[in-house]
Amino acid sequence: MRSSAKKIFVFGALLALGLAGCSDKVNPRVATKFNQDAEMPGDLPSNPLRNKVITSWTDRQDATMSTLFGNDAAVQYARTSADGKYPAGSILSAVTWNQVEDPRWFGGKIPHTPKAVEYVTVTGPGQYTYQRYEGSPLKKVASIEGADPNDRAAYLLAQRASVMP
Repeated sequence: MRSSAKKIFVFGALLALGLAGCSDKVNPRVATKFNQDAEMPGDLPSNPLRNKVITSWTDRQDATMSTLFGNDAAVQYARTSADGKYPAGSILSAVTWNQVEDPRWFGGKIPHTPKAVEYVTVTGPGQYTYQRYEGSPLKKVASIEGADPNDRAAYLLAQRASVMP
């Protein structure tokens, strides 16, 4: 008799807890949506988001996050070599976004508005083109061609590919 009384007590306690957790209030949830703030409006030569990711980084001082994308030639080279001497036809594009708190994940950050988009195109052996777009909508603010990449283009060409599973 004692064992059955314990079972009834446990069942009653669980039932009470279950009913206490029910209420007629709607649980507010963050609606799932596409992050349209991170889209890149403007007159860009191509959409970097259609390429593959090479690597990414954040800058806590500027509260920005960047992703380096590449076309097939650039990604293949970045994953197999580390000297930064990409073959002709390689196109790298770095997108830098301002960060914002992620409403779905405490402490997380997500891309917000684009701050800049940069392109490095390897046009031939030792020949580079660098372009930078800024503003809203994005507009070209710099374009440099030459045998030696400028400091920023050299920085982008020197980035190692992230190891991905």
